[in-house]
Amino acid sequence: MLYEEFSDFFDVARKRHIIFFYVGYFSQHVVAAISETIKARLDTAGAAGPTRRRIFSSFVEMSQNIMHYSSDSLTPDSQAENQIRRGSFCIGMKDDSFFLLCANPVDSANVERIRNRLDPLHTMTMEEIKSAYKKALRDDTPTDSKGAGLGFLTMARDASEPLEFEFVKDTHNPDATIFCIKAII
Repeated sequence: MLYEEFSDFFDVARKRHIIFFYVGYFSQHVVAAISETIKARLDTAGAAGPTRRRIFSSFVEMSQNIMHYSSDSLTPDSQAENQIRRGSFCIGMKDDSFFLLCANPVDSANVERIRNRLDPLHTMTMEEIKSAYKKALRDDTPTDSKGAGLGFLTMARDASEPLEFEFVKDTHNPDATIFCIKAII
């Protein structure tokens, strides 16, 4: 029975060309450990230097989003320095590209704010994204951001296609929505 359960999961991961998958709580220590594993996996996958940099950059942004905004937290909000929050992350390959997929619960009241930050990125050119990134560096941090407000712009800048995202009602928590985001690099 145990092997069967593992085998089923392993077969799905292999068919979808998943090279790394994690689900659980994210902390600075977990992200550091995952970073080392991702670097090693990308080396064995033969990823070129610029591609590895873009993948790693997007992984860091996705991890930061989980640690700052996941609504499932083991730590109080007042403990801003060492947040531990739940989410999932995977890297896979499709054809000659890598994809990064991240999911975590967010407070349903924040869905429109997140959507309003992501929707414009679909119509922006790469030059417009780079310009918006530079502008965000100069501007003050948005009041609703726990960082510099650069995460989605960084992922969009690093991606080879527009970011994909989806919001799905959390069936286990009526106040939460699962936020999924995907970057293709």
